[in-house]
Amino acid sequence: MEKRTYKNTNLKVSLLGLGCMRLPLVEGSTTDIDYDKAQEIVDYAYSNGVNYFDTAYPYHGGKSEKFVGHALKKYPRESFNLATKLPIWLIKEESDVERIFNEQLANCQTDYFDFYLCHALDASKFQTIKDFNIFEFLMKKKEEGQIRHLGFSFHDKPEVLAEIADEYPWDFAQIQLNYLDWELYNSKEQYEILAEREIPCIIMEPVRGGTLANPCEESNEIFKAARPDMSIASWAIRYAATFPNVLTVLSGMSNMEQVKDNVATMTNFEPLNEADKKVVEAALDAYKKNNTIPCTGCRYCMDCPIGVDIPEVFKVYNNYAVSKFKAVFKTAYGSLKDSSKSHNCISCGACVSQCPQGINIPEKMSEITELVKDMNN
Repeated sequence: MEKRTYKNTNLKVSLLGLGCMRLPLVEGSTTDIDYDKAQEIVDYAYSNGVNYFDTAYPYHGGKSEKFVGHALKKYPRESFNLATKLPIWLIKEESDVERIFNEQLANCQTDYFDFYLCHALDASKFQTIKDFNIFEFLMKKKEEGQIRHLGFSFHDKPEVLAEIADEYPWDFAQIQLNYLDWELYNSKEQYEILAEREIPCIIMEPVRGGTLANPCEESNEIFKAARPDMSIASWAIRYAATFPNVLTVLSGMSNMEQVKDNVATMTNFEPLNEADKKVVEAALDAYKKNNTIPCTGCRYCMDCPIGVDIPEVFKVYNNYAVSKFKAVFKTAYGSLKDSSKSHNCISCGACVSQCPQGINIPEKMSEITELVKDMNN
């Protein structure tokens, strides 16, 4: 497994990190982790050199940290890097920070976190950090040895990132970066802001919630023609890992096929060369012709108070936007529970502020409802 050195230290971090937000689920559940299948993923990753495991307080409905603590307990603590995140939106008073932090230590069955993040920072959550002296508390925990490296994950505009990066002496930062979001989500500016400040990057959503593992038939053909020996997803993983200020690339792997493919990609890592970059550009141009919704399936928007399954509705729509198969769309949409379909949306907007991608969810739900009506007429 390719490893990169953290700043000027002896710490070696695997270029592939296991993200624990999309672990295999018990059949019929949206949050319950299938411990046996998920343990196989962790064991395979660990035995093949992955030493960075990323979880967070809200992942899998609050169950991810407990699984990670269980799954990694069998291994020597010093042999892996454990990362989790403080849910800033749940902090209503200063005492909440210590309460949640201690709960996380218990969940993960550990005495310390190697990488600890303030979760999903934007302008509003950054103000919460100031209002409740959160950074000061976490620095104290760092001094006490319960945090080894302190950073943040980010979802906002580049100028907000620059403000956050300059306010405190952060050890690292986690940003969304992939070849689609390099321009669409201002990932280029975000990466450059951190690189200029010599703040190492952890990369999330390199395959954009699975979208870039199968962007569209035209894109797939371009990738396969260039390198028939590589999976489509590996192009996205390689793209993110090519940048020199990247410490590790997180992938939320849901099955053994994905973990084996990603491990193979990072074990024999090949940075993109100039010819590869032109292939990516051509595949991206082909993908952009499709009118897809930039949803990563993170489920931060859930639960909808009305019961609409926002990520599933968007997934069905995006499959149609790429394939243009009306019959397939009607079948897939019809298989959703009626209570979870787009026509139930009342445009309350509760989901909008929670969406890291800034999607106008009520507007898109209305568009999908109209599409369904048109197809049924």
